[in-house]
Amino acid sequence: MIIDTKIDITALRAKFPILHTEVNGKPLVYLDNGASSQKPQSVIDAISRYYEAENSNIHRGVHTLSANATMAYEEVRKKVQHFINAKHDHEVIFTSGTTGGINLVASSFGEKFIGKDDEILITAMEHHSNIVPWQMLCERKGAKLQVIPISDEGEIDLNDVERLLTSKTKLVSVVHISNSLGTVNPVSEIIRLAHANGTPVLIDGAQAVHHTPVDVQALDCDFYAFSAHKMYGPTGIGILYGKEEYLNAMPPYQGGGDMIKTVSFAKTEYNELPFKFEAGTPHIAGGIGLGAAIDFINSIGFEAISAHEREVLAYAISTLGNISGLRQIGTAKQRAGVVSFLLDGIHPYDAGVILDKMGIAVRTGHHCTQPVMDRFGIPGTVRASFAVYNTKAEVDKLAEGLERVVRMFK
Repeated sequence: MIIDTKIDITALRAKFPILHTEVNGKPLVYLDNGASSQKPQSVIDAISRYYEAENSNIHRGVHTLSANATMAYEEVRKKVQHFINAKHDHEVIFTSGTTGGINLVASSFGEKFIGKDDEILITAMEHHSNIVPWQMLCERKGAKLQVIPISDEGEIDLNDVERLLTSKTKLVSVVHISNSLGTVNPVSEIIRLAHANGTPVLIDGAQAVHHTPVDVQALDCDFYAFSAHKMYGPTGIGILYGKEEYLNAMPPYQGGGDMIKTVSFAKTEYNELPFKFEAGTPHIAGGIGLGAAIDFINSIGFEAISAHEREVLAYAISTLGNISGLRQIGTAKQRAGVVSFLLDGIHPYDAGVILDKMGIAVRTGHHCTQPVMDRFGIPGTVRASFAVYNTKAEVDKLAEGLERVVRMFK
């Protein structure tokens, strides 16, 4: 069967109200998807509908509104299970986002399994959210953080991974797709090497789940964390997938309502998975919005999404490469979603401010990856990051804007 991977981009963009607004009197060109994506009307409607017709706390009430809200929320857990192909729905933990998921593992897994002189292995391209929690854990436990270096192209060498894996390595935590370089890491091979060493692996999937299908069973990762707001959903909600055997062995991350079976002043008995890790009233509307975002992605299909985004990215790499004085940072063979660059003699912030005057939204700075910038000896970059609704015409507008920036500074 031949799958049609051609997207009706006009019809798709019509689903996003914000894409038809103006910024500084210019049509919005939104190229900051690596920070947060825009939301289709279906997601906005799902959140509004919850507050308008279903608003109630979940898991605790016997009345109709609570039952309806509980059912809607728990249906999303199953939806996520199928989206990432988890073996069990109780391996799907709702969190506040990727950062919340990584911190959960650092605090809970770290408390149970990391000790003095143990090592945690990460890469030099990690987001601060996949660096700082491990540093904090190492300080608490007397453990050590080991770092896989990156090349001038922004790639890691699997030989370095193998070299740094030792009997002391108790966890590997790596980004699936770099938010500042666009590098797609060979996570399957990293997981295979780590497991051969008896080491579990966490994958930071914040920049991946909306670009490419993720199958956690095929990857055989032990943990996988991502956020809704990167994948056309709301902020403040995310997912931590964890293998059942690890989640069962880990102590609760926070205490409070819903994560308990019984409480007395003498002793508390904790709840079963997944509720053991979901203390307090959750972001119910956010969870429902995440479900709607998954429905939106599934309605297009990853074959079509990937084909369209590859085409736009390739066009952007080629087009921006023709601009005088523009130097791309990160030229890995396997890239997704991001073009990061500098203009000779022009500070990224200045370029970003001028582009904003033309209605073009890009990200400037270190992108919460200061070690990456230190590796390349630069203060930061201009980053254009793409989503399924972006077009070659928007790349042309970006190029025109950058040409204007260059002319102004000359």
